[in-house]
Amino acid sequence: MKSQIRLIGIDDSPFSFKDKYSSIIGVVMRGGSYIECVLHNQVSVDGDDATFICKKMIEKTRHKKQLKAILIDGISLGGFNVVDINELFSFTNIPVITVTRDKPDFVKIEKALRKNFMDWKDRLNLIKKGRLHRVETNHNPIFVKCMGLTIKEAKEIIKISTIRGVIPEPIRVAHLIASGLKRGESYGKA
Repeated sequence: MKSQIRLIGIDDSPFSFKDKYSSIIGVVMRGGSYIECVLHNQVSVDGDDATFICKKMIEKTRHKKQLKAILIDGISLGGFNVVDINELFSFTNIPVITVTRDKPDFVKIEKALRKNFMDWKDRLNLIKKGRLHRVETNHNPIFVKCMGLTIKEAKEIIKISTIRGVIPEPIRVAHLIASGLKRGESYGKA
């Protein structure tokens, strides 16, 4: 796999549950070293439009034909606005990789969903859908789901696009931009 493959990393901005919307940022990079484009949109906090908005964002970018993978910080944006990675892959025909630092606590997630959502079963099923892989890094392990590619290919893309730490650079940069837009200065880990 080429070291300069084009990837898009997507992350949401910090938000409070009083907010109606959360900004999402997409960063198109070559591998983990060269930013080519920054995309912006918003999803409703705890809504159900994250998959649609991601599809729309990717469909409209002039870089779509060169993208080799979509990397998302977790499976949801704007709280529990869950991205259906199967649908996103089917629509774009671009492999999808979700990356999280911590292993999801499905008991806590189910409890929160039951308490706050009529459609909690649908959201939980989307969150649990697909195999969660533990991927070792030089630091701490990360947890990955992938659609449209093998875990071996996903690991290779993660390795190519991670400069330091454990988070691929397209996601890390998207996080920095989203955080900076919301707070005036970026901070925190993707």
